[in-house]
Amino acid sequence: MSSKTEEAALSYEQARDELIETVRRLEAGGTSLEESLALWERGEELARVCRRWLEGARARLDAALAEEEAPGEAEEAEEED
Repeated sequence: MSSKTEEAALSYEQARDELIETVRRLEAGGTSLEESLALWERGEELARVCRRWLEGARARLDAALAEEEAPGEAEEAEEED
């Protein structure tokens, strides 16, 4: 499975949990430079996955709020006339 396919298959919670573990391993030290770089790169990928999930959630929330506000705006316009 390619990295992009893997990323797309991860839920927010899976990506977050793996990112937490990746950061923990980096902070613990004891890895070679090559291993540390691989962990860093994986952490960057996981952070992108989390960011996309959060941006999607924000967009859905904004859309829901806009739908909720739209009827109120129409009523206010009618009251002004």
